[in-house]
Amino acid sequence: MSKELMTRRGLLQMAGAAATVGMLPASVAAQNKALPVGLELYSVRDELAKDLMGTVRAVAKLGYEAVEFYSPYLQWTPDYAREVRKLLDELNIKCLSTHNSRFALEPEGLKKSIELNQILGSRSIIMASPGRVTVQDDWKKVAETLSQAAETLKPLRMRAGYHNHQLEFTEREGFRPMPFLAANTPRDVTLQFDVGTCMEAGFDPLKWIADNPGRIRSLHLKDWGAGADRGYKVLFGEGDTPWKELLTAAETTGGAELLLIEQEGSRFPSLETAEKCLANFRKLRPKS
Repeated sequence: MSKELMTRRGLLQMAGAAATVGMLPASVAAQNKALPVGLELYSVRDELAKDLMGTVRAVAKLGYEAVEFYSPYLQWTPDYAREVRKLLDELNIKCLSTHNSRFALEPEGLKKSIELNQILGSRSIIMASPGRVTVQDDWKKVAETLSQAAETLKPLRMRAGYHNHQLEFTEREGFRPMPFLAANTPRDVTLQFDVGTCMEAGFDPLKWIADNPGRIRSLHLKDWGAGADRGYKVLFGEGDTPWKELLTAAETTGGAELLLIEQEGSRFPSLETAEKCLANFRKLRPKS
């Protein structure tokens, strides 16, 4: 899925840090960035359906720094979105992007998408489902929708994005949708990278990042493992993904700004799964 005041002193400190970073190799500079680690709330969809506010509180308590709401949020009223934003501010947790159907980025749906995302503080409206697509011309229309949305969002300092699943990395009759979308949308369009589905499709995730520098601004850190009783049931770090190399590539080449853990389901309840995935991530990347 598969779907934001600074003092003068602070500004001066940042300027000094930027000057220092400018003298460092790109790999070192990128590793020094403190990227927020969030949770795609589809991972806890069972809990979210019962108690949205309580679930967000629980996710924040686990140590997550961001959340990503998925498509049902578009049914909210602006007043309810303000209630959610108030909670996020109280918990010091961000919503930096949302997952959406194609409709949310089409002209008929984009106005409401913008309104709700601005209330939440989200800067990226991600298409996580292209709808019914069967031939290359269908994907051309998806690319046009993304490009038009990106043009509308740019003056608002927001971005459109696309989230892949297995389908987009699967080649049929010489055509693979994901490289086509990348080639036919402006660089403003974020290619949100669902790593696990790329792994399942057998496409090289490191090559994908290398081929799209600066566009992999957010990633879904979903693991995948070959073999019976593995697949998407493995927790982050238990599957076949070369996470160390991939995260370095995402930061140094991909332009990563946000990391989002996502889990389809595991042998543990959803909130416990989210807790264990974050713990495994912190073993790989300790919090500074």
